[in-house]
Amino acid sequence: MKKTLAIALCTLLLLAPAVSLADGVQLTMGSWRVDDSVQVEAMLAKYKELSGVEIVFQPTTSAQYNSVLRMQLDAGTGPDLMYARSYETGRDLYEAGFLVDVSGIPGVKENFAPSSLEPWQNTDGSLFAVPFAAVSQVIYYDKDIFAEQGIEVPYTWDEFIAACDKLLAAGITPIANGLGSNWDILECVFLGMLPNYVGGSESRALYESGEKALNDEAFVKAYTDFQQMTKYFPEGFESIGNDDAVMVFATGRAAMVMDGSWSCGTNDEYGANWGTMAFPVPEGGEAAMCFHPDMAIAGNSISQYPDEVAAFLEWIATPEGAQIVADYLPAGFFPMIDAPITFKNERVTEILALNEGRVTDARFVWPKLMGLYNPMLEQLNALARGETTPQAAADAVAAAK
Repeated sequence: MKKTLAIALCTLLLLAPAVSLADGVQLTMGSWRVDDSVQVEAMLAKYKELSGVEIVFQPTTSAQYNSVLRMQLDAGTGPDLMYARSYETGRDLYEAGFLVDVSGIPGVKENFAPSSLEPWQNTDGSLFAVPFAAVSQVIYYDKDIFAEQGIEVPYTWDEFIAACDKLLAAGITPIANGLGSNWDILECVFLGMLPNYVGGSESRALYESGEKALNDEAFVKAYTDFQQMTKYFPEGFESIGNDDAVMVFATGRAAMVMDGSWSCGTNDEYGANWGTMAFPVPEGGEAAMCFHPDMAIAGNSISQYPDEVAAFLEWIATPEGAQIVADYLPAGFFPMIDAPITFKNERVTEILALNEGRVTDARFVWPKLMGLYNPMLEQLNALARGETTPQAAADAVAAAK
């Protein structure tokens, strides 16, 4: 009996290194993922089993998260742990003194590739959050509709347009996306397309430095193809938001939807027979994927429980902790740890496999060009409505830098 208890205790310690069994301690965790509450709460309940530390999940709607979190931190009432956005948005909170330096937490530098740490790295090299999950931008397609219409999964842009024309001729809405949510026409659609036109991180850096112009031939081509694609959106697409588009697709009223990997669970709930494809490659383009470092976990610098905060951050930086996170988080969120991770949903593995053989990069504007977010969004809306031209759109965005 004693031997059994000793083995169980050793297993616990392996799963949660340096976690103190601090019964009675209650931490809070802020997040922009309201939709994930059930799954994250289950994951945090598992962590409590391992550590004795309770963490209360307190999400805020995504659109309000940045402003609400900043107000909380300014008032000294911020959560002990919080989801940290990548690049400049998260870095601003660290530079303001709100987040702890996680550089010295065991496992952080050892278990993550430098490219995975970089989105949460300050200019002095310090780290302000532990990478938690990345997401892919993909095109979901209805396998039944494709089979009925004899359509093969397109690889090139020309093949994609030919498929859309065939669907339209058959009275089927090719693409479910619209402009109603605004943000997703940029982040889920255009920034999903863009790496195929402008390349990966090395090429992006040339645009950031000004060595390449934001109205060059590659960008004009990307805007041209985006505008061409909008004729395959549903009737009344101006009012169709992201949730609407997912529902239209998942209930069989459109053949495709451009969205993030995080929506695969929703498609399953609707019972759709879906597959995923990478964004099609234009002539002369290099096959690429938008694989975005989406979220990390940061610690509050004035938490009353710094040891417990550090222990949780250390836990998610272990392969064992990352696997448990993958088991509980909604399908379509990919732990960024440099270790083998398995997924219960085989189609999630298929989404991740789309990266193979392709250049990958973050959403183009996030690392250093967030000032272009709204100008680019405005031009995409104008292109979809036929109110501007691709060249004019590219010129307007370039002028806004």
